Amino acid sequence: MTINLESVSLEDAQRVMAAGQAKAAEIESPSNVAVVDAGANLVAHIRMDNAWVGSVDISINKAFTARAFDIATKDLAENAQPGEQFYGIQGSNQGRVMIFAGGIPLRRAGFVVGAVGVSGGSGEQDQAVAEAAAAAF
Repeated sequence: MTINLESVSLEDAQRVMAAGQAKAAEIESPSNVAVVDAGANLVAHIRMDNAWVGSVDISINKAFTARAFDIATKDLAENAQPGEQFYGIQGSNQGRVMIFAGGIPLRRAGFVVGAVGVSGGSGEQDQAVAEAAAAAF
């Protein structure tokens, strides 16, 4: 059986990143914005002026996490606390799993075809930027 899966294009990624960048500028939160495709491979990334260098990998890994598990990282975080069903998940996948707000799957026709990840501000700021970015998809 062949599975025919659509994915995020570079044009999609650029549109998503532009919307994220606009929201980040609006709320004065210099950010890293990453977009991955259906295979969780990086399509594009931007680091806004004055965004933390340490957040480059975090943004990419938030996007990876959102696609790898088809769940917003904010929601995964709630289920990764002590006593919850996914406690310890952040140690999987060679430490790439991020349980901070700011990663959102990108859906087309009901299927996850990629994800966006944002890092550079507080969890609330990263989530707001990611939501604006995902809305542009």
